[in-house]
Amino acid sequence: MTGNKAVAYKEAGKVEVIDIDYPTFELKDGPGVNPANVGRPVNHGVILKTVATNICGSDQHMVRGRTTAPPNLVLGHEITGEVVEVGRDVEFIKVGDLCSVPFNIACGRCRNCKERKTGICLNVNPARPGAAYGYVDMGGWVGGQANYVLVPYADWNLLKFPDKDRAMEKIMDLAMLSDIFPTGFHGATTAGVGVGSTVYIAGAGPVGLAAATSAHLLGAAVVIVGDMNEERLARARSFGCETVDLTQGEPKDQIEQILGVPEVDCAVDAVGFEARGHGKGAQEAPATVLNTLMDITAAGGALGIPGLYVTGDPGGIDEAAQKGSLSLSLGTGWAKSLSFTTGQCPVMKYNRQLMMAILNDKVSIAKNVNAKAIPLEEAPKGYAEFDAGAATKYVLNPNGYLS
Repeated sequence: MTGNKAVAYKEAGKVEVIDIDYPTFELKDGPGVNPANVGRPVNHGVILKTVATNICGSDQHMVRGRTTAPPNLVLGHEITGEVVEVGRDVEFIKVGDLCSVPFNIACGRCRNCKERKTGICLNVNPARPGAAYGYVDMGGWVGGQANYVLVPYADWNLLKFPDKDRAMEKIMDLAMLSDIFPTGFHGATTAGVGVGSTVYIAGAGPVGLAAATSAHLLGAAVVIVGDMNEERLARARSFGCETVDLTQGEPKDQIEQILGVPEVDCAVDAVGFEARGHGKGAQEAPATVLNTLMDITAAGGALGIPGLYVTGDPGGIDEAAQKGSLSLSLGTGWAKSLSFTTGQCPVMKYNRQLMMAILNDKVSIAKNVNAKAIPLEEAPKGYAEFDAGAATKYVLNPNGYLS
C-alpha cells in the first residue's frame, strides 16, 4: 500500500504533518465527515498524485481557531495533480492526465450545477448547499494537502491541461486555478469591473492580489488596493496598482488623492469576517470592510464579496459576530442602489478561460502573488509565516514535481 502524508489541523494555532490512509473510492468516516456521507461510493472519482497544493487564507481561519473545525481535519482545497487511478464509472479522464481541481465539489447533475452555480451544488454535502475539500462543514471530503487525494465526479470537476509538458512549464501559475485566481476574477467580474473602470480592492493577500490582477485583465483604468501590511502593498504596486495604507485611517481621502474624487466605480472585499478597523493599532471590527465599500462605491455600482463570512465563529468579538451577524449600514447600500454578490466562487465558470490566458502569456498570476514552493514537511512553517503577514503564496510540493 502506498503511503500518504497530509497536513492536519490539530488545535488553534497548530498544524501537523500526519500519516493518513491512501484514498479509496469510498468516503469513509473521519474528522468533519458528515455522517450521511460515510460509506458514500465514489466510483465516479479519481485518485490524484498531488503536484501542487496551496495554503489559503481560508485555511488560516480554521487554523486560528475561528471556525468549528474538528481536530485532525486534513486541510487543503487548492489542488493540482496527476491522475494515478480512475474509478469504474470515469469515462473521459485518464491515468497520467495533469489536472486542476476546482475547490468547490460539484456533482454536475443537480439544478444548480446545470445553471453553473457549482459553488452551491445540492448533492455533495448533506448539511447545506456546496462542498469543498478539507474544510469545516463542507461535507467531510478529505483535503488535498497530502501526497494523494480523492476527487469525486472527476469527468465533471477536473480541468485537464491540454499539453502536459507545456503545463509543467507554467505549473506555478496553473496551480492558482483551483481557487484564488478564479475567486479574485469572480470578485472583479461581479463588482462590474470593465474597460475604464476605477476599482478599490480591500485586502492585499493572495485573493486581493488575484482580484487586482483580474481587474487589470478586464481592462480597469485604475486599480487601488488597500491593506495595513506594507510588504503586501508593495506586491500590489509591483504590477501596477495604486495602494492605500489603512494604518493611516479611512481610505476615502487617499482614494481622492489618487483619483481626484473620493469614490470608485466598483469594489471588491477580499478580506472577510476577520476584518479590522482603520488606523494604527485598529482592533477587529468585522463589518468594517463592507461598510467602507458601500461608502466609497459610486451610486449604482456593485460590490464583489469573495471574502469569507461564516455562520459560526468561536472567536467572534461579540455574540452577534459569533453567529455571523454583522452591523451593516444596509441603508447606505439601498440608498445608493448598490448591488452585492457573495458566496463561493463557481470556479468552473472561469477556470478554463484563465488557464488559456496563462498558457498564452496574457497574465503572470504566480509572480503577482509571489508564489513560493515548499516541501510538505515545511507546511507548519508556511502556515506560521503566512499568518504573520508574509507577502507570499505558499505552494506545498508533496511529491517533488516543483522545482
